[in-house]
Amino acid sequence: MSAFVVTGTDTGIGKTVFSAALTGALGAHYWKPVQSGLADGADKDSVAALAALPAERIVPEAYRLTEPLSPHRAAELDLVTIDPDLLTLPEVRPLVVEGAGGALVPLTREVTYADVFAQWGLLTIIVARTALGTINHSLLTIEALRARRVPIHGVAFVGEANEDNEATICEMGQVRRLGRLPQLPSLTSQALATAFAQGFNLEDFT
Repeated sequence: MSAFVVTGTDTGIGKTVFSAALTGALGAHYWKPVQSGLADGADKDSVAALAALPAERIVPEAYRLTEPLSPHRAAELDLVTIDPDLLTLPEVRPLVVEGAGGALVPLTREVTYADVFAQWGLLTIIVARTALGTINHSLLTIEALRARRVPIHGVAFVGEANEDNEATICEMGQVRRLGRLPQLPSLTSQALATAFAQGFNLEDFT
């Protein structure tokens, strides 16, 4: 059964919202291995609400860190050492695993998320903006993942339609365009499920 890693080209681009939409559509389990910034709430809570997930389909984080910083620095401030070898994939399927920020966000001062993605070997979905600047960020992310032999499933866009940006990224990066989530005026579980069904083909994920 299907298991995917969801990463992004940057932070704050809609990765968690897409993860919620995919988790809900697949009826999957959700796991965010490392959560930083607990004062702002955990991403698993947002995903649970947006995907209408029962508690048993949320896999607990391996590390919960206080400050809203890159995991490596948040861990240092909490006097915690993240051990990438302990980030063992849950055996449950279907499964959606969400990284933090972009693919090269460091977990330690030696190891990035992309390094761990390579060890896992799961199909990885890149979430990208559609706005100005996305071509550069997206192509850099594709190159970074390919350099580590991370299998790329495709790109999921978030934002207003920009056909040229989306086509350019997929043509130059030689990746599949999975679809696009628009900015929703009201972010509810029903609105998100409808937008995902309209913007994506579920068969691409099964």
